[in-house]
Amino acid sequence: MGYSKVNALLSSLVCVAAAALPALAQKASQDTSATQLRPAAAEPVATGHQRMLDLLDQIRRRGAVENIYTGADLHASEREELRTLPADAPDSEKARLHMLVGKDELRLGNNREAVEHLQAAYKLSDKGAVQPAFQLSIAYLRLGEAENCLAHRNPESCILPIRGGGIHREQTGARKAIDYLAEVLEKQPDSYGVFLNPGHLTARWLFNLAHMTVGEYPSKVPEHLLIPPERFEVKENFPRFHDIAADLGLNAMTLSGGVIADDFNNDGWLDIVVSDWSPGGQLRYFQNGGDSTFSEKTTEAGLTGLFGGLNLIQADYDNDGDTDIFVLRGAWLEEVGRGYPNSLLQNDGKGRFLDVTFEAGLGENHFPTQTAAWADYDNDGDADLYVGNENLASQLFRNNGDGTFTDVARQAGVTNDDFAKAVIWGDYDGDRLPDLYVSNFGGPNRLYHNNGGGTFTDVAADAGVTYPFKSFPAWFWDFNNDGNLDLFVSGYQWNVRDVAADYMGLPAMETELDSLYQGDGRGGFSETGSALNLTRITQPMGSNFGDLDNDGFPDFYLGTGYPDYEGLMPNLLFHNEGGKRFADVTAAAGVGHLQKGHGVVFADFDHDGDLDIFSELGGAFAGDVFGNALFENPGFGNHWIVVKLTGVESNSSAIGARIRAEIVEGGEKRSVYTWVNSGGSFGANPLRQQIGLGSAEKIESLEIYWPASGQTQRFRDVGVDQFIAITEGEEEYETLPHQPVKFRTKQLPADAP
Repeated sequence: MGYSKVNALLSSLVCVAAAALPALAQKASQDTSATQLRPAAAEPVATGHQRMLDLLDQIRRRGAVENIYTGADLHASEREELRTLPADAPDSEKARLHMLVGKDELRLGNNREAVEHLQAAYKLSDKGAVQPAFQLSIAYLRLGEAENCLAHRNPESCILPIRGGGIHREQTGARKAIDYLAEVLEKQPDSYGVFLNPGHLTARWLFNLAHMTVGEYPSKVPEHLLIPPERFEVKENFPRFHDIAADLGLNAMTLSGGVIADDFNNDGWLDIVVSDWSPGGQLRYFQNGGDSTFSEKTTEAGLTGLFGGLNLIQADYDNDGDTDIFVLRGAWLEEVGRGYPNSLLQNDGKGRFLDVTFEAGLGENHFPTQTAAWADYDNDGDADLYVGNENLASQLFRNNGDGTFTDVARQAGVTNDDFAKAVIWGDYDGDRLPDLYVSNFGGPNRLYHNNGGGTFTDVAADAGVTYPFKSFPAWFWDFNNDGNLDLFVSGYQWNVRDVAADYMGLPAMETELDSLYQGDGRGGFSETGSALNLTRITQPMGSNFGDLDNDGFPDFYLGTGYPDYEGLMPNLLFHNEGGKRFADVTAAAGVGHLQKGHGVVFADFDHDGDLDIFSELGGAFAGDVFGNALFENPGFGNHWIVVKLTGVESNSSAIGARIRAEIVEGGEKRSVYTWVNSGGSFGANPLRQQIGLGSAEKIESLEIYWPASGQTQRFRDVGVDQFIAITEGEEEYETLPHQPVKFRTKQLPADAP
């Protein structure tokens, strides 16, 4: 998507008034700290680190006038033009300026001012016009969100279908929205013949949602406008998860961003790092105390002043035994994004970080990006880095083994030169060399086969994996446990109309279905998504996968949406039913959050043996802040094992290693496979791997295959429900302590276990 198209979308976009609490709404886009970090030991800040702090502070200051999503001063001239407009100016000119300024106030989260301007535009506009009423309806919907989901958030807030604690206390906003949406639908009557008009289905969708927020769905929705209740109801048997982020202090108010769950201070417990993409959005570190609590340690971790970042990924790039972080910036900003650097944060092993981007050779060129992935593509024992850029050449940084990197993308033949939205590594043909998949938004996707010797060949067309044409998140996994890597690639659009059509049983006009390509292990793929019940319109951004019920088959969660405020659609959870079918269990699990979903992780934060889901929530615009969510897994009673691998000849993080657990369940022998990586392309799971074992009471054989060295380790009769550590080449594994804790929660609904 070019800069001009983004600008056009913004100038015509349907927005709503953001938070009624301006302090909340502006928090993400303004300077969050004037204090720049000095490491905990009070040593001078390293030159490269200080250089990054200075550069990010300059970007923060420029953001007010150049960032089209968060900049506070973008339309100062229009405000001045409206202020000085003569009293006898034409009504059409007054309406135009009020509409423009009103939409901009909505973007910034200045709720009351936005409503005033949009009301003025509505009164001055032609009575037959649809758009002024629609804009005002969205404004009032957002007012309702601000006064309820933000100001009085509880675990049921903004969860579709909205009921119980999710019903608004303050109902003025929603009721006003219903009135204006009714006007829109009256002016643009419901019939399939007007399906091509984008305002129609969107208004009907929001009309139903607004009635939910006041507890009057379906009873008060006219029959001809009603979306059938069964479309929202529980269809699958799956236990309910509950959002406990607020109780643990993890509901940080952010805009869109990434998340990593991993053990950054080497105490055995999974910590959380989250980002906020705004120029003044502070990178934040929450340390797991191992006692059912988290504590924010952002300052102690040396992160103060490290702003921005739409996505995050982790690896031990320098093989020193601790997990480092890579921060990605500049996405969706086109030319402006070329001024946004990425960051490589070196961990000292105690959860304290130093920005070494410039010293490592990663900071000489800045390109807009939000996606990158680690792998040892040349099998030399250290983690290399591929960065997928937007409408510019992507970069393959070969790890030189001395703390520095060299961009070899052009020599390797992997520049892509398209709008990359996801990049992932996986050895899909089993030749020990990791291959590279690139998901492009608005162009054919790439499957770069690793030829060895430092070169790649794009075989996507021959393999039949170029679609969806407009795609976003993607990942390699083995969804059916046949030992071969499969490939998931999502379809994406900025269009809630198609989501509404999906709920109404109508065909989508623009959004492509997600693709699930089943691999044969020899380089071939077949598309199986529809056959396995993946037929929903999803429009995801964030994504990840993990085995929630410990049955040995990975499930997945999608964080959905797009920048416009009317893009209210549920985040989605799909349960893998034995590798033969996927069931949409969103409603049953209670995880269908309507706020914009970005980084997603699956992780066992409380050591109770099941994976919880952390979702980074919040939108692109300055006013679209929201608190992050942590959905606690209620447990399923199946067995599991956690395996932490350490490479010796291979990269220390063991990225790319394959784990195979042979088990006997119900008298039948089967294998469960997983590959070491951080999961999906937007959100980073822990690098230690949790493997579901179903009802098996032991692991007959646990096999670790190390592609870089070609070694295979096997361990017999391994016990279940434990944490173990395996070092490459060692004959014995180490049992790790994993005492479970009980999270202290205080506001769960009555039906919580």
